[in-house]
Amino acid sequence: QVQLVESGGGLVQAGGSLRLSCAASGRTFSSYVMGWFRQAPGKEREFVAAISSSGGSRYYADSLKGRFTISRDNAKNTGYLQMNSLKPEDTAVYYCAADFQGWRRQHSSLDYDYWGQGTQVTVSS
Repeated sequence: QVQLVESGGGLVQAGGSLRLSCAASGRTFSSYVMGWFRQAPGKEREFVAAISSSGGSRYYADSLKGRFTISRDNAKNTGYLQMNSLKPEDTAVYYCAADFQGWRRQHSSLDYDYWGQGTQVTVSS
């Protein structure tokens, strides 16, 4: 079992930055792929980024590449999503997720077995 808890969301003005954290407990953090997804009201859950268990490989949604950076600190059992140049359309609930399969650039929500409860990000114009 894995427990994931997101934090760091909030209200920010357009052009600002936020760093989300995903604190993990349970099974060994360094043994699974971590992903970030988001879901805006009335929309389907959308892939944001994924990172391999070692942190050596990353994969991003094309539309977000260059503004968002995924990282992890296996010693702290924590994953991160740095979000820069935020836009109102980035407003959503952001979720982190875990998958114990090997790295294959997991970008579907169906790839992930464990999910956090989400953290709200609101970007004002």
